[in-house]
Amino acid sequence: MLNAMKVWNAWATLAMQTAVTGFEAQNVMALRFMRFAAGGTLAKSEASRMITEKVLALGEAQSAATLATIKGDKGHRVATKVLRVYKRRVRKNRRRLTK
Repeated sequence: MLNAMKVWNAWATLAMQTAVTGFEAQNVMALRFMRFAAGGTLAKSEASRMITEKVLALGEAQSAATLATIKGDKGHRVATKVLRVYKRRVRKNRRRLTK
């Protein structure tokens, strides 16, 4: 029974981290939309950066998942490593856009 609770806690922790990252991503989206609404060269560069960044993040997340799977990590650990990639990028964008 203890092992089942440990696994459940790992998935519950992952779910909470995912929710927090989702809220932070919504904040970044709002900041980007404000930049798009302002127009100009900043809006164009932000649109280009956003597309490039998404492709790179996907590749990095796939690499993290593949490496974790090859190492034999459990499912929640693989998902945590993937989430860590996106969390790092979302926070970096939030810091950059709020300057």
